[in-house]
Amino acid sequence: MTQSSTTDIGVRARKILSAVGAGDPFVDGGDLACVSPIDGAVMGTLQSHTPEEVTAQIGRAHAAFEQWRSVPAPVRGRMARELGELLREHKDDLGALVSIEAGKIVSEGLGEVQEMIDICDLAVGLSRQLHGLTIATERPGHRMMEQWHPLGVIGVISAFNFPVAVWSWNAALAFVCGDAVIWKPSEKTVLTALACHAIAVEAARRAGAPEHLSSVIVGDRAIGEVMVDDPRIPLVSATGSTRMGKEVAPRVAARLGRTLLELGGNNAAIVAPSADLDLAVRGIVFSAVGTAGQRCTSLRRIICHESIKDDLVAGLKAAYETLPIGSPLDPSTLVGPLVDTPAFRAFGAAIEQAQADGGVLVTGGAQAEVGDGGHYVHPAIVDMPAQTDIVKAETFAPLLYVLTYRDLDEAMALHNEVTQGLSSSIFTLDVREAETFVSAVGSDCGIANVNIGPSGAEIGGAFGGEKDTGGGRESGSDAWRSYMRRATNTINYSTELPLAQGVEFG
Repeated sequence: MTQSSTTDIGVRARKILSAVGAGDPFVDGGDLACVSPIDGAVMGTLQSHTPEEVTAQIGRAHAAFEQWRSVPAPVRGRMARELGELLREHKDDLGALVSIEAGKIVSEGLGEVQEMIDICDLAVGLSRQLHGLTIATERPGHRMMEQWHPLGVIGVISAFNFPVAVWSWNAALAFVCGDAVIWKPSEKTVLTALACHAIAVEAARRAGAPEHLSSVIVGDRAIGEVMVDDPRIPLVSATGSTRMGKEVAPRVAARLGRTLLELGGNNAAIVAPSADLDLAVRGIVFSAVGTAGQRCTSLRRIICHESIKDDLVAGLKAAYETLPIGSPLDPSTLVGPLVDTPAFRAFGAAIEQAQADGGVLVTGGAQAEVGDGGHYVHPAIVDMPAQTDIVKAETFAPLLYVLTYRDLDEAMALHNEVTQGLSSSIFTLDVREAETFVSAVGSDCGIANVNIGPSGAEIGGAFGGEKDTGGGRESGSDAWRSYMRRATNTINYSTELPLAQGVEFG
C-alpha cells in the first residue's frame, strides 16, 4: 500500500462532496464525527438534526408527496432516469467516497454505485408497468378491478455496509410509485448519504419533481425514532441488525404502520462430494472476505461433505494466505478494513470463543500490519467440531466456520438450524441435490443459489430473507408493491343492483 493512498482523506472527501454538488457539510464543533475506517482519523464533524427539524422535514416530504402522487407514473419515471444519468456522471467520485467512508475496495465501491444505476434503469421501465388486475365478477353488468396507488412518505434506515445501494433500492422504486422518501443513514456513513441527496435534488429539479421529494436526516438513534414514530410515514424500510429490527417493528406496528425489514444473515454454503472444488473455492473466498466479511450476505458457514473436507480446506487456506490486505483505495487490495473498533473486538472475541468450543484455527485471525491506524485483519477460517452458539451467531467480520456432514439431510438440518434466513448456496453437480436445495424442503432462506456463493445479488430479483432476517423484499421482481397501496374497485354499469353471494335485500 502506498502512503499517497491514505493521506488527507478528509480533503479528498470534501472535494468529492463539492464535485457532486453537496458542498462542504462539515462544521466546527459538530456533535457527529465522520471517521474513515481507512486510517481511523476524523475527517470532520457534522451537526445532527433536532427532533423538531426532523418533524418539519417529514411535513415538507408529505407536502411533496401530495403533489407527486397525482403525476402520471410514466412521467414520474423521469425522476429515476435523471437520477441514473447523474449517478453515471458521478460514478467514480461516489464510488471513491464509498471506499473512504465504508472501507470498501475500489471495485466494490464502484460496483455499489453501478447497482444504484441498475435499479434506476429498472425503475424507469417499472414506471410503465405498475399493473393491476381485472377480476372476474359474479354480478352481470359489473366490472371488478384492482389498482395500485402511491403510499406516502417512505422512511428509509440504512446500514454502513451498503451506504448508498440500499437507499437507491428503496428510493428509485418509491419515486416511480409516487412516494416521497426521507432517509436516516448510519451515523458511520453520513457523507455518502449527503452526496446521494445532492444528486437526488438535482435529478428532481431536472425532472420537474416537487422540492423535498428526497430528504436526509442526520443523527443518532433518537433522531431515527422520531421518523419511526411519525404516523405520516406509512412504511419504514429498515436495514441493519436483527436487534435493531426487533426494536423498530413494534414501534411502527403500534401505530399500524408497515415495515420492510432487511436484517441479519448467517449464510451457509453446502459443498457436496460432486462439487467442482476449484469453482467452490473461488465462490467461497469472495463471499466470505468481500467487504471484509461485512455484508449481510457474507458467507459465514461452510457445510462440507466429510469426504472432500481436507481438499477444500487446503484450497481455501492457500487462497486466504495470498489475499492482498490494505487500504481500499489501492486498486490491488482485495481485503480492506473493518469499520471500527467494536467490529475488530467482536472478530477477536468470536475466534476465541470458537476455539474454546473446540474449534481449530486453520488460518488468519491476526491483526494485519499495514500501519494506517485502521482495523485491518487477516480473514480467518475455523474448523468446528459442531455448530455451537458462536457459529449460530452473526459476527460481522471475515470469519468462516467449517462444519462437516455425511448425507444431505444432515447438511440441510445444519443449514436451517440458525435463526437467520437471508442467503444460501450449494456447490454440487448432482441435479437431485441442487433441486432439493432450492425446493420447499431445502434452504429456508429468501435467496438460494446453486454453484455460486450467497453474496452478490442482481437487482432484477427480489432481495431479502426469512426468520430473523425480517421477511422484507427490496429491489426487483414485485418488490414495488411494498411502496404502494392496493384498491379493489367494483363498477356497476347496469341498471340493476345485484348483491354478491346471491344476497336478497328488499
